Amino acid sequence: MPGACLSLGAISQPRYGGGPALVTDPPLPHRPPLPHRPPLPVHALPPPITRGAPPLHHPAAGEWRDDPGQSGSGQSGMPVREASSGKDESVALRAVVVGGGIGGIAAAVALRLAGIAVQVYEQAQRLTEVGAGVSLAPNGLRMLDRLGVSEGVERLGARHLSTQLRLSDGQPARHEPHQFAQAGRNVGIHRADLLALLAARLPPGTVRTGHRCTGFRQDADSAMVSFANGATATADVVIGADGIHSVLQRFVVEPAEPVFSGVVAYRGLVPRLDEYPAGTMRMWVGEGKHFLVFPVRSGQLLNYVGFVPSDRSVRESWSAPGDPAALAAHFAGWDPVIGRIIAAISGPGGSGFQWGMYDRAPLSRWSSGRLTLLGDAAHPMLPHLGQGVNQALEDAVALATLLGTTASSADVPRALVAYERLRLDRTARIQLGSRRNGAGYDSSGSQLTDRRWIYSYDAWAEAAAVAARGAYGDHG
Repeated sequence: MPGACLSLGAISQPRYGGGPALVTDPPLPHRPPLPHRPPLPVHALPPPITRGAPPLHHPAAGEWRDDPGQSGSGQSGMPVREASSGKDESVALRAVVVGGGIGGIAAAVALRLAGIAVQVYEQAQRLTEVGAGVSLAPNGLRMLDRLGVSEGVERLGARHLSTQLRLSDGQPARHEPHQFAQAGRNVGIHRADLLALLAARLPPGTVRTGHRCTGFRQDADSAMVSFANGATATADVVIGADGIHSVLQRFVVEPAEPVFSGVVAYRGLVPRLDEYPAGTMRMWVGEGKHFLVFPVRSGQLLNYVGFVPSDRSVRESWSAPGDPAALAAHFAGWDPVIGRIIAAISGPGGSGFQWGMYDRAPLSRWSSGRLTLLGDAAHPMLPHLGQGVNQALEDAVALATLLGTTASSADVPRALVAYERLRLDRTARIQLGSRRNGAGYDSSGSQLTDRRWIYSYDAWAEAAAVAARGAYGDHG
């Protein structure tokens, strides 16, 4: 299928200024912000009906046709909260989400808030996340507020009260204010804690584990996903949130291998150190490498990531063990605080893993008929702008907002086109910006990206504006 990917050169290239370079992206089209509203209550949805079903049978609105196959407990593996009480009501749309990571579970929560019946299928036997932290930026926190988990994020996370960009010797690196996270605006949280908060917004049985997606097909009226255990699931819309190695992506665009960045990250968690200032995010930058630390889990743990060059491809994995001695050698002679953090990896409560960093050139499309992509399945990006999870949260809320305003199942393909058009350019620019910002960090902090256009964005307001215009086919 020609034209599956956009070349990075085809995306608007920001101009570089002089001395510490201020890199800015072209402004997004302006729309007046819509008024704030509190998170919506979870709709009371009828429980899914589990029974065998012939492929592409078209059930009535609100009725699930699903064959659970021979395996999978049908449980999430972590505590979940019942939906709010209320009488059962007919559901206009049924959605299947493939992938039970943060993006997929956030999408499920957002879809339920929009009044859409949803089932999540995850290939692992238990819903879980890697032992590492993520920094939630203002644009992502805005989405989590809409999903009703803000209080939990504040309770389990750690707000970055101080954000510091340092040179390798610990001295401050010169940069413009908006070229790095700003004090008080970002929150560090353990990925497992964030996943648990989101999963708690779903009723029991919403997530079915032990279901590895193997196939997809659709017709004019519905779509069907098939799984390795023989199960199938039929719905009005299917959302591929199955990561950088997405199975469903090949049903949208021609398959392409992820691109190795030439960088390996050593990452993990250590207990809080007395000598590390509380509430501080700190990035040390140097020639060819950089080191990031920020607190998570109410400040009791420190998340660290050491980014180093590699001339050989390292597999993209969240679980490959890392060697603390090798990490220490990479940062020998840097600020002694880094050495103390690395030393704590081998102590009680420390952990270390090695992560080959991959992304892809931006896709030219995310949707085909009743199938669309979300998160890393649509736009895997390097972590140098801290936007991977934040963009998946934006995807989830924007998609649910657009689907929630459809009049009938027949409108789903047009809503998916609107979602793709709303999200594709923004995420492509962030993919490119993440590559460029990593190069800036590895040049001792030169030519960094101004982040205001990223942080100020409200994905719900943008999607609501498109839906209010009713211009699904005309949005550009």
